Amino acid sequence: MNDHIHKRVAAVTLGCKLNYAETSSILDDLCQQGWELRSIDEGADLIIVHTCAVTKKAEKKSRQKIRGIIRTNPASRIAVIGCYAQLKPEVLASIEGVDAILGTNDKFKIQSYDDISAGRIASPLVKVSPPDTFEEVYPGYSLPAAESSDRTRAFLKIQDGCDYGCAYCTIPMARGGSRSLPMAQIVERARTLASSGYREIVLTGVNIGDYRYEGTGLCDLLLKLEHVNISRIRISSIEPDFIDDDLISLVAGSEKIVPHFHIPLQSGSDTVLKAMRRRYDTEMYFSRVKNAVDRIADCAIGTDVIVGYPGEAEADFLKMYHFLEELPLAYFHVFSCSVRPDTPLARQIANHERTPVESGEIARRYAALIELGRQKEYQFKKRYIGKECMVLFEASRPVKKGVAQYSGYTPNYLRVLVETDQTVEQTLSGNELRVLIESLGDDLNLNGRVLS
Repeated sequence: MNDHIHKRVAAVTLGCKLNYAETSSILDDLCQQGWELRSIDEGADLIIVHTCAVTKKAEKKSRQKIRGIIRTNPASRIAVIGCYAQLKPEVLASIEGVDAILGTNDKFKIQSYDDISAGRIASPLVKVSPPDTFEEVYPGYSLPAAESSDRTRAFLKIQDGCDYGCAYCTIPMARGGSRSLPMAQIVERARTLASSGYREIVLTGVNIGDYRYEGTGLCDLLLKLEHVNISRIRISSIEPDFIDDDLISLVAGSEKIVPHFHIPLQSGSDTVLKAMRRRYDTEMYFSRVKNAVDRIADCAIGTDVIVGYPGEAEADFLKMYHFLEELPLAYFHVFSCSVRPDTPLARQIANHERTPVESGEIARRYAALIELGRQKEYQFKKRYIGKECMVLFEASRPVKKGVAQYSGYTPNYLRVLVETDQTVEQTLSGNELRVLIESLGDDLNLNGRVLS
């Protein structure tokens, strides 16, 4: 440990909540070995960049972030990890200033970071093993990390990988097949987070509905976690086929599992869903969402949709548009289709089995869905004006002399802003308080007043 007592480490994370959970795990492990945690601005001997490769845009953003960090931190060693590192190590190795590229498994091997920092490797070090070669998923739990100064919300990894094989997706190549952490280990980590002062735990994974360990499933795990001394348990993105009666009944009757689901749709056209190799149709999706909203009080449903999937005709787009209009959604995210190399979709295009949608048409459809999404979010949020909601507050920021703005989230994931005297910071940050919602801003954030 003495070898590392003066070593300083910082990290930047891009992409999904699972990446954030894993970054925090790696940082916590390094700190236990004597490393000192720093922010990028404070300077560090080693900077870890956790990348994403879900789209071309995500890859570009990762490259830009890496190059920017290298420019502003010329004395730091740079380790690039994550899905982009797993899929395109040769691209990252060509960036001057990158010292190491560590893939899906290798990013958890702490000795590599020691070697990088000490200069015991020939740059760039490239360690990318097949994603399915290890027996147990690394326990991705979040403890105090460089990217968060408060202890409001922590990400808890319960599962990794995916067996679904959607035609457009690179996740099986980047993270391997579905596998789950032991239930006892997850519960232990949750208790550690609770004792560290966290108020909310977000369960993360690639396909968390597929959690299964020695005959147990997600509902069994949730029942165990309800006994942990934590205020909120949030389920991150979950596939539609796992939103069944058992899960809905459990959430409806729980005082800790929050009424919020993010359920990817991807397309509102059954023809496109079949081409994507998704495991549901629009009828099933609608019934699952409607069942959740009808049975769970204040349930908020979010989703993801992909526009411009190769072969998506205007009729397919219109079906998706009208289907989204009918769904009882709180919000949705829109993505332009990004054809990833080596996927079934890429091979279909190469074999002229599917035809890409013209870029101008994709832009038109994208804009139309963005506007529809804004309308849906506005309609959902405005119903809360004049109501009282419990808000779990996070860190504050000054907005004018003597006044600070605090933000937090309701159980169903509505962001609420409150302005108050800076001197009351300790009574807000990290606490769950009753707030009267007074207005809805142009930014679609709710504005409120803390009730005494």
